[in-house]
Amino acid sequence: MSSSIEDPIDDLSVTEPKTWATGVPAVTHALEYSLAQTSVRRTALTLLNINQTKGFDCPGCAWPEPAPGKRHRNEYCENGAKHINDEATSRRITADFFRQHSIAELDGKSDYWLNQQGRLTEPMVKRPGATHYEPIGWDEALALVAEELRALDSPDEALFYTSGRLNNEAAFLLQLFVRAFGTNNLPDCSNMCHESSGCALQETLGTGKGSVSLDDIHHADLIFVVGQNPGTNHPRMLSALDETKRNGGQVIAVNTLPEAGLMRFKHPQKARGVIGRGTPIADQFLHIRAGGDLALFQALNQLLLEAEDAAPGTVLDHAFIARNTTGFDAFAEHTRKTSWQDVLTATGLTREEIEKVHHRVLASKKVIVCWAMGLTQHKHGVPTIREVVNFLLLRGNIGRPGAGVCPVRGHSNVQGDRTMGIWEQMPQRFLDALESEFGFTPPTRHGLDSVNGIRAMHDGRATVFIGVAGNFVRATPDSTVTERAMRKCRLTAHISTKLNRSHTVCGDTALILPTLGRSDRDVQATGEQFFTVEDSMSEVHASRGKLAPASPHLLSEVAIIARLARRTLGGRPAIPWEEFEADYGTVRDRIARVVPGFEDFNARVAEPGGFRLPNPVNEGTFRTPSGKAVFTENDFTMPHVPEGHLLLQTLRSHDQWNTVPYAMNDRYRGIHNARRVVLVNPDDLAALGLADRDEVDLVSVWRDGVERRAERFVTVAYPTTRGSAAAYYPETNVLVPLDSVADISNTPTSKAVVVRLEPASAPH
Repeated sequence: MSSSIEDPIDDLSVTEPKTWATGVPAVTHALEYSLAQTSVRRTALTLLNINQTKGFDCPGCAWPEPAPGKRHRNEYCENGAKHINDEATSRRITADFFRQHSIAELDGKSDYWLNQQGRLTEPMVKRPGATHYEPIGWDEALALVAEELRALDSPDEALFYTSGRLNNEAAFLLQLFVRAFGTNNLPDCSNMCHESSGCALQETLGTGKGSVSLDDIHHADLIFVVGQNPGTNHPRMLSALDETKRNGGQVIAVNTLPEAGLMRFKHPQKARGVIGRGTPIADQFLHIRAGGDLALFQALNQLLLEAEDAAPGTVLDHAFIARNTTGFDAFAEHTRKTSWQDVLTATGLTREEIEKVHHRVLASKKVIVCWAMGLTQHKHGVPTIREVVNFLLLRGNIGRPGAGVCPVRGHSNVQGDRTMGIWEQMPQRFLDALESEFGFTPPTRHGLDSVNGIRAMHDGRATVFIGVAGNFVRATPDSTVTERAMRKCRLTAHISTKLNRSHTVCGDTALILPTLGRSDRDVQATGEQFFTVEDSMSEVHASRGKLAPASPHLLSEVAIIARLARRTLGGRPAIPWEEFEADYGTVRDRIARVVPGFEDFNARVAEPGGFRLPNPVNEGTFRTPSGKAVFTENDFTMPHVPEGHLLLQTLRSHDQWNTVPYAMNDRYRGIHNARRVVLVNPDDLAALGLADRDEVDLVSVWRDGVERRAERFVTVAYPTTRGSAAAYYPETNVLVPLDSVADISNTPTSKAVVVRLEPASAPH
């Protein structure tokens, strides 16, 4: 480890945005970053084992791998290579590091600097009143946490947060421990990203998951990619879309920003991607206004109804609608009232553009809609996704090959964590299965999600925070409020692989509990272990680390959770935590008896590539109260932005994974050596009396009247839609009000922050 790494200095340069993605430059950048982190040998070992059937799952995005026998020897993307070698780094953080750096000093460092220090190697504690972390043994550390938990007046005063990095076995044990402890306070990263998807799909289709497979993507006639940037957030999706195009399918991109990967893709594993021009991905680009997607799908649905009126029996799938759905008549009556003036105002599109999409839909028998945060992180995110479902139901594009819903998850096992029970609102049938298997009665009162958990800490109703993976402080909205809330806790504890900002925002007592990474070998009492993950398309497969652990003092997440549970619960109820720690197969045996779809888990996951969980939608079963898919009536709405303001969306740069930037660049968008930039349409800059490269403060406008300010950003003239702006998170999370959330899902509205731009304040 070398703490001589310096925080990068902003030195903004801007080039023209790229019009294609990947190719040889992506390979070069991946190798450059990897070799800067570790040796040639370790880089080769990680890259040859990532996403292979006998290797380990990429800790990055949740895009699925091709079937065994069809996946490439180099089955990873640029960002996956960076991510795994960022974890496999040879840099180490020891006790000396924490003696040299106070918590206050670390709190002043950037996310980039903290991450670059390397892997955590031993448990550390910050005791009440202390200015530094100091070493602590595992037994004492876990006993300290257990003592704090047992001292609470109510189990509901504790929060247990997870990110999507957690594996299935550890996630199952965590929720088991938490519910045996007596609470459902299991906030997770889904609360902040795809909760709107789950709410909408559960209501309309009876399951919160997507319905398509990778093979469906390859053979669809038409794919919508809405509010999503595959080139940066899940680049291997571009390989799948490349296959779609080669099979004759078409792609419609719907976005507030033109994204390079959706223009042209140069497949780095194909000759045409190295020496050729690559594949044009989007056949049509809809440069939509932020938050206009609900209006777009309402217009498309109205056009489909009108086309059926003009040629009865030729447009809608009446047999499917009659057999499998309810609510069609009310939906149709509501949709016919859609105002085209509202649609054009909300979308910023022309009627001709939307009608062109309509004609593509009419010519397609198999349609898929993919989406990500551009839909979910709006106040009307749930109605928007319900309207997407309406659109697919009209022509029977649900539950059959080459068609369906595809929410694309952004973290490798975020879907698996939810399947395993990491949710504050698990259904009663899951709780009943836990009771039957383990002999205790789980609590039924719904727990706290991430936003409500912050409120509870801020108000003193929750005083212990335990984070398993992730970087809660930087992933959450309203940064000032979140940090104040965390600092009010009696104890904060984070199970982590690397240093991050959450470790510097401490309760009275704070613990850093270092754990194994995805790439590390995991050896327990019965021998070498593997764990499992579930991807975006419900494929469950094994992951086996290959590297020597970063330190002999690391414990696996399974071991940490099992030992903490044993110390906290004291044998009541009688759950064999030691057995679970010694042999993860025993955990899978219990999962098989509790979680539907995991029957004979150990045998099925031993098969190369694992297995796919059943989706009732694809079997013609809708687990809604009516037993049918539900057409919904969704009132028109759009974001309203006062004169002189813009609607800001937070987003990732290309050289970033979630809250951690790997470099100060966003080369597809042409941004180099800086992150405090705001992308604004040139006409909007002129209307606001600003120019390209002006220094401004971003000030969010919210009904509570509290000023939330992100200081000293540089304007960059960029082809965003008029009225829309974009800037990187986590730097702009400070602008997202805690109370600005999506209806129903409670997801922060990070894609719809009303801001004004002011001349930059004087530096402090």
